Amino acid sequence: MHPDKPLDLLGGLTPSKFMREYWQRKPLLIRQAFPNFRPPLSTATLKKMSRRDDVESRLVWKEEKVWQMERGPFARLPKPSEPNWSLLVQSVDIHDDAACTLMNQFRFVPDARLDDLMISLATIGGGVGPHFDSYDVFLLQGQGRRRWSFGQQKDLTLIDGLSLKILKKFKPEETFILEPGDMLYLPPQAAHDGVALDNDCMTISIGFRAPDEAALARGMLEAAADQILTRSGLASGPYGEPALPGPSLDKLYRDPSQPAVAHPAEIPTRLRDAAVRAARKIRFDETLATRFLGCWLTEPNQAAVFDHDPNSEGWDDDTPYTHWALDRRTRMLYREQQLFINGELAKVRAEPGLRLLADTRELPGDYAAAKRLSPQAREQLADWLDDGWIKLIRKP
Repeated sequence: MHPDKPLDLLGGLTPSKFMREYWQRKPLLIRQAFPNFRPPLSTATLKKMSRRDDVESRLVWKEEKVWQMERGPFARLPKPSEPNWSLLVQSVDIHDDAACTLMNQFRFVPDARLDDLMISLATIGGGVGPHFDSYDVFLLQGQGRRRWSFGQQKDLTLIDGLSLKILKKFKPEETFILEPGDMLYLPPQAAHDGVALDNDCMTISIGFRAPDEAALARGMLEAAADQILTRSGLASGPYGEPALPGPSLDKLYRDPSQPAVAHPAEIPTRLRDAAVRAARKIRFDETLATRFLGCWLTEPNQAAVFDHDPNSEGWDDDTPYTHWALDRRTRMLYREQQLFINGELAKVRAEPGLRLLADTRELPGDYAAAKRLSPQAREQLADWLDDGWIKLIRKP
């Protein structure tokens, strides 16, 4: 999508203007972001999903003024006529193509930040209490009505002793009732509370990942550990070069001037200093960060299961097809000449055709047939096809 083309889902704003003026800054209410909207899943389908072991779900309700939560799968749910309960189904986008297609309409934000699509189903009075999220979120009303109260209060103290993160003091600044197709964007740490006004009230949340510094630092350290191993010859890159080029760390510690000691249990100063010098040789640079982020951010959801498409057997240039398409569970990113897919560094460079596949999640069939892809890329597509990471969409 073009960043300077107005979008209905942003109320006529261009993605550039939205990111510049609202993203991580202030809320935005968008009436009829999706006119005549129909949810990607029915109420019955969502309830069936909550019974599955491979689907993350939660049930939230309030009992004697105390918030309660239970994790799925659920053999039975409360009666639809019973008020004040909410069912939340996480990562619906990896289980349903229509949900994935809906989430992909928000790709004016980098894929590295886009996390998942969650759907909540509630009866009258249902909600999860006043709270705040540490990440950006779009709240799209799917069916029924929900009353949203929100504000950007500074006091984010939580009630102690609850399994849910409920604000101790909630002071909303604005209140709106959202109907199907309406959408509310909230930046991180905006306090909000949504209450269902109808039974079978469905709200769709498009959430974004926001790693903290601890996660980024830990990932860099783990990548640095891999860098040490590859330098030691325990692993290699796809072209025979070290997967993570690093400094030589094979020099043994020596201490020819070490005197005899009266306190043998004390750690020698020179050994301590040698450890510091060795660690300083590790390069925490852009190369290391790209490798870590590329593999980490494309790691598939734990519930993702890829299925081989039997219709792809015997593919060649004469096979009648319209385009290649990434499986809804596949994550693909690139940076300069490096290409990452489903937690791995690809065996091919990020050539234009593969960048197009990553950016649009599709690759026209004639692109490969016209030999605009390198032989290595064509071979890689065939491997991904066998793995179920991409699909071959055939002509009817």
